[in-house]
Amino acid sequence: MAITLNSGFKMPIIGLGVWRIQGQEIKDLVLNSIKLGYRHFDCAADYKNEPEVGEALKEAFDSGLVKREDLFITTKLWNSDHGHVLEACKDSLKKLQLDYLDLYLVHFPVATRHTGVGTTDSVKGEDGVLDIDTTISLETTWHAMEGLVSSGLVRSIGISNYDIFLTRDCLAYSKIKPAVNQIETHPYFQRDNLVKFCQKHGVSVTAHAPLGGAATNTEWFGSVSCLDDQVLKGLSAKYKKTTAQIALRWGIQRNTVVIPKTSKLERLKENFDVFDFELSKEDMELIGSIDKKYRTNTPGIFWGIDLYA
Repeated sequence: MAITLNSGFKMPIIGLGVWRIQGQEIKDLVLNSIKLGYRHFDCAADYKNEPEVGEALKEAFDSGLVKREDLFITTKLWNSDHGHVLEACKDSLKKLQLDYLDLYLVHFPVATRHTGVGTTDSVKGEDGVLDIDTTISLETTWHAMEGLVSSGLVRSIGISNYDIFLTRDCLAYSKIKPAVNQIETHPYFQRDNLVKFCQKHGVSVTAHAPLGGAATNTEWFGSVSCLDDQVLKGLSAKYKKTTAQIALRWGIQRNTVVIPKTSKLERLKENFDVFDFELSKEDMELIGSIDKKYRTNTPGIFWGIDLYA
């Protein structure tokens, strides 16, 4: 099951997020997920595991497990590389051992002090606040992203963590419209206005943290996961599916692409097993009623400044 982007390319509606998975574990995970039917992988320079993902992809291609054209590979431009888009993209391609990317995203709508292509540490000033570069506009960054499409390095380009106003601005100054806005959205953080705005203007939405961050965001940000919600538990019993499957199915029925992250084989299988049932209109509305406007991924904890404030 896939959606068609405004660029004309198809994007599988479920993928695997590879944040916070390292070493041999990520290689095994990618190969196992391909065997289970996954065809969409969401990467980023900041995840610091592109080389390991690249090794897994090469093995998958060389062994005949899958062809390059069967996979949809996303990665992201880090904050410190806004002034070095071409070099950063080529660096990711080299690490991933790919000739082209299916989708390249601006990871966050902020440029920070450049620390060298391939380095993704968030540099802070003496005041402990993220060292934001005010000389590079998002418009400048976007036009450099457009150049990647023209050069054939990237098939589609998009944005990530942009709100309505920033998305509107990007639509206004773009020659190539953003194909995707990847945002945090899940039953506790539904963001209907942003989702509707993007979809109305032809920008597809990818939901990162579609399970409310679960254990990962609990560990890093002290978040509470929606998977313990009584409404989702009730629907889990009704449909004989796990609460995670209910949350993912809700996301899919909103026509958002979901990219749950897991490092466990049984969870990989579980997350992919969401196409044999459908939530009723009433149950979709019921889940709509539990929105807490609760962001679980708050990088400001590490940056010394909340960019969402």
